[in-house]
Amino acid sequence: MTSPANHDRLMKLATYASTGTAALLIVVKLAAWMATGSVALLSTLIDSTLDLAASALNLMAVRHALVPADDDHRFGHGKAEALAGLGQAAFVVGSGGFLLAEAGNRMVHPQPINHGEWGIAVMVFSIIATFALVGFQRMVAKRTGSLAISADSLHYTGDLLINASVIVSLLLAAGTNWPLADPLFAIGIAGWLMINAWQIFRLSLDTLMDKELPETDRERIRAIVAAQPGVRDHHDLRTRTSGRQGFIQFHLELPGDLPLIEAHRISDDVEKAILAEFPGFDVIIHEDPAGIREIRTEFR
Repeated sequence: MTSPANHDRLMKLATYASTGTAALLIVVKLAAWMATGSVALLSTLIDSTLDLAASALNLMAVRHALVPADDDHRFGHGKAEALAGLGQAAFVVGSGGFLLAEAGNRMVHPQPINHGEWGIAVMVFSIIATFALVGFQRMVAKRTGSLAISADSLHYTGDLLINASVIVSLLLAAGTNWPLADPLFAIGIAGWLMINAWQIFRLSLDTLMDKELPETDRERIRAIVAAQPGVRDHHDLRTRTSGRQGFIQFHLELPGDLPLIEAHRISDDVEKAILAEFPGFDVIIHEDPAGIREIRTEFR
């Protein structure tokens, strides 16, 4: 298991890698689009331009999210990652809308594709570079649990399909003299971008709205608590995540005649058992005497 310092370093490297890759692809795609005039290739140029903007936003958000908790933000700055995800979703929707308009115009006024082989060569290069980036991002997301890196990886995974489809459209447009293949594939790419935008938006909104952990994780927490010696029961389990930081809180029911020092020891044991399964989480436990819920119900 990597240390928090390594997590921070990996997340920063992932943002630098995505920003650098997007900048490189803009240069080569711009040259290829000017040579071919392909609207499908233009779509990937637009997407890479927005990738650069989104990755730059991601870079700033991740750096902010990694700032330790302070007096004004006692739960940390992790939600900056979710805000970056919403920004990414907006960028993707914008690029998809522009692409639909451009493809519609090309459907009405089809144009031939020039130097299709140049465009294909650029797309092959783009696929290789993007594949390497996605592999690195997925490794970082798996080790750190970063929402921002996961969203960025999802976006670039869509780019792999986009780049492959552009190759097919260029082959059809240039090899079969069917110019409509170019805008048709551009429309399909726009649809894929919209799907990506929805997935990124949903993941980000879940974090901002403090959505509970999956039920499988909540069941694991319940099982860990119930297995600890001296625990009678627990209730009011609440969970959420904020960037790479997670929070678990609940009421722990212990025998009512238990000395305070012993209750504290059992509570510490429960916390250690949970952290062994959920490292990086902040566990808050409120100790209650067993049966307190029934007593409260009687007085209501």
